[in-house]
Amino acid sequence: MPKNKTHSGTKKRVRVTGSGKLRSQHAGMRHNLEKKPSKLTRRLAGTKDMAAADTKRFKKLLGI
Repeated sequence: MPKNKTHSGTKKRVRVTGSGKLRSQHAGMRHNLEKKPSKLTRRLAGTKDMAAADTKRFKKLLGI
């Protein structure tokens, strides 16, 4: 059996914590930031825990 390859797009966007949770950036912080209120961009800054519904799919992509 060949080894499973880690999905390279996912490994650039998702980080695994020590307890096994997945962390990622908030959506909506890539472009058009001049139009968005600074209140919104402050809220979207930093990372968030990934939703439980998405965790199983992303762990499979990462080979965890």
